[in-house]
Amino acid sequence: MFKYILKRLGLMLMTFLIIMIICFVLIKSLPVKIPEGLNAAQKTALEARYRALGYYEPVIVQLWIYFVNIVTKWDWGSSWYISFMTPSMQVLTDRLTPTILVNVYSLIISIPLGLVIGVRAAVKKNQWQDSFWSTAIMIFVSVPSYIYAFLVQYLLCFKLGWFPLVASSLADAGGSYFSWAMFVSLVPAVLSLSFGEIASLARFTRAELTEALTSEYMLLARAKGLTKNQAIVRHAFNNAMVPILPSIIGSVLSVLGGSMIIEQIFSVPGVGTLFIRAINMRDYDVYMVTNAFYIFIGLLASILVDVSYGFIDPRIRMGEK
Repeated sequence: MFKYILKRLGLMLMTFLIIMIICFVLIKSLPVKIPEGLNAAQKTALEARYRALGYYEPVIVQLWIYFVNIVTKWDWGSSWYISFMTPSMQVLTDRLTPTILVNVYSLIISIPLGLVIGVRAAVKKNQWQDSFWSTAIMIFVSVPSYIYAFLVQYLLCFKLGWFPLVASSLADAGGSYFSWAMFVSLVPAVLSLSFGEIASLARFTRAELTEALTSEYMLLARAKGLTKNQAIVRHAFNNAMVPILPSIIGSVLSVLGGSMIIEQIFSVPGVGTLFIRAINMRDYDVYMVTNAFYIFIGLLASILVDVSYGFIDPRIRMGEK
């Protein structure tokens, strides 16, 4: 297992570098935009920073300078438009809390409900409850999260007025992301992210548990005198959770990717909104650091999913030939 993890980490680093290089070359193919409205001192500082980062050198030289600065100084460049001359890493960390909150709240809602609905549908297989939940699951899985965002915004925010149309700013929330006002304003974004994830997890849980319920060991458990509920809890559910738990880890990635669009719709001041703004404003270094954030999370999630199989079920030996 240890050798397998080291191998996967090495491949992860190689993949990370390749994707970062491709993104760097593509974003640098766009022309450099000089910010407007700067005074003489700001223009001098900007020019010095441009030259230090090699902005007037060939792309290959800029790439070398960029990665050397990251390795030796942990310098990911500076923001030129979103927050003038602020380190891009600081711009990213300032936006992390809202993104983490939206995703954590969504997972807290999605995972329990998805498991419960999936188990309910599997236990009531071929009954009207199964047909109802299976139909609902297919409908909710087929609809993208931004459609839910528009429906939630129209019904719950505009028509019923239960929640604000957009997320509260830090000042309006009393200066804290953990205030009640901020939580209420994030509920529409959380609900929009949760619907699809609940349906996806419920569908996967139903499929795995249905297969477990029809296995031979379930017949043996019933023959030994266990009730149906005891056999489901002790045997079927435990075995079905082997593929389900890694899928829950993978759902973190899908929620994080979906939150990029949801944050834009509800004006959540998170990493997703920052990423879109960096692309539109050609804020190169902010784009690169947010891109690195999403790449790292995606690659790390894939490793955790694979490694988790070995920890959940000792019979599975990762890395064996």
